Amino acid sequence: MRHFLHSLGPVFMILTHLGCGLLVFTGLGPAAALWALSLYLVRMLATTAIYHRLVTHGSYQAPRAVWWLGCLIATSSGQMGPSWWKAHHLQHHRHVDTDLDSHSPLAPRAGWQGAWHSQAGWLFSKEFHPRQLPADVEADPVLRLMDRLQVLPPLALAWLSWQLGGLEWLGAYCLSTTVLYHGVASVNSVAHLVGDQPFDTGDASRNNRWVALITLGEGWHNLHHAFQASVRQGLTVEDGKVRTLPDPTYRFIRLMEGLGWARDLRVPSDRAVLARARTTPRP
Repeated sequence: MRHFLHSLGPVFMILTHLGCGLLVFTGLGPAAALWALSLYLVRMLATTAIYHRLVTHGSYQAPRAVWWLGCLIATSSGQMGPSWWKAHHLQHHRHVDTDLDSHSPLAPRAGWQGAWHSQAGWLFSKEFHPRQLPADVEADPVLRLMDRLQVLPPLALAWLSWQLGGLEWLGAYCLSTTVLYHGVASVNSVAHLVGDQPFDTGDASRNNRWVALITLGEGWHNLHHAFQASVRQGLTVEDGKVRTLPDPTYRFIRLMEGLGWARDLRVPSDRAVLARARTTPRP
């Protein structure tokens, strides 16, 4: 049953891509465009700040209500449920750029086939279903239910969009969801192919400023592979000194900290960052 419910995710994503065609007939007015942009930013933040840095890597601590609400918003993006998401991402880190890494653009195939597989093709392969779900997420009945019923929040948001603005706003929702999917996927595809490598990680992860822009800071992927638990990914080394990079997700988490919704933020010391830096950064 779990595999069947998870399999609805790729079906929904296909329908979302097709739904973008509505805009050919309706156009995209300013209000609908603003709706699409707002949905993109809010759901991207939920994916990066909650799914990735909180649930998956424990980069900071937060009240359970933040977990539940953040995961609900992230699930509405069509990025699957929290158990599935954490399982896949940790598998990526354990087997990065090997045949067991379901997201890699370099293995088991490379070139355009590897890029396609990393961006979208793996959704329709046997690697789509995680070998094992994380015990900590599964132990939370709210998160477990959210994971199994992961198609309901995005469907509810699609329905709300239609109710607010008809087919034009539904098309805007589909556009926002589609672009969001490819933005998140670009971290595992583009950021393993193009960018610089200031840190010695032993893999192909790279810092890519364009990916960082569209993912609100997740594109500093080489730093993330060097310090997986760091709540701040916008760090690099230049001329022997630690430099900060734009990281809107980190700023959002700092705002949460100020409101009492986040605590115990984990950031590596400058000494640790310098110790992982390459003597000569790889272009």
